[in-house]
Amino acid sequence: MKPKTILKASMWYFIFAMIFGVFYREVTKFTNFTGKTTLSVVHAHGVVLGTILFLILFVLSVSKNFGQGSLFSKFFKTYNIALPFMLIMLIVRGATQVFNVVITFTQSAIISGLSGLSHIIMLIAFIMLFRCLFQFCKELEK
Repeated sequence: MKPKTILKASMWYFIFAMIFGVFYREVTKFTNFTGKTTLSVVHAHGVVLGTILFLILFVLSVSKNFGQGSLFSKFFKTYNIALPFMLIMLIVRGATQVFNVVITFTQSAIISGLSGLSHIIMLIAFIMLFRCLFQFCKELEK
C-alpha cells in the first residue's frame, strides 16, 4: 500500500474528529445539555483510533517499508469499515441522549447490537494488524 494512502486516511479521520469535536461542543451548548453522552467520546475515538494510528503506520511504511503485503491491505479495508461504523453508532447513541429522543427497548437494543458488531469488526481488523506487525518483526530480525 502506498504511504500516501495511509496518510490520507489519517488526515480524513483528523478532519472528522475536529468536526465532531466542534459538533459536540456546540450541540450541547445549544441544547443546554449537561448530562453524560457518548458524543463526548467521538472526537477522542477519531483522533486516537483514526489519526494517530494511521500516522504511526505511515511512519512505519515510509521508514521501514511496512504495509506492503495483502494482509495489510485487508486490514486497511476492514479497519476503514469498522471505525466509521463505530463512530456513526456513537453519534447515533449520543444524538438520542442529547436531543432526549425517546426510543423503545428494541431500538436501543438495535443500536447496542450494531455498536457491538462494529467492535467485532474492529477486533478482526486489529488481529490482522497484529499479524502484520509480528510478520514485520520477523523480517526485521533477518
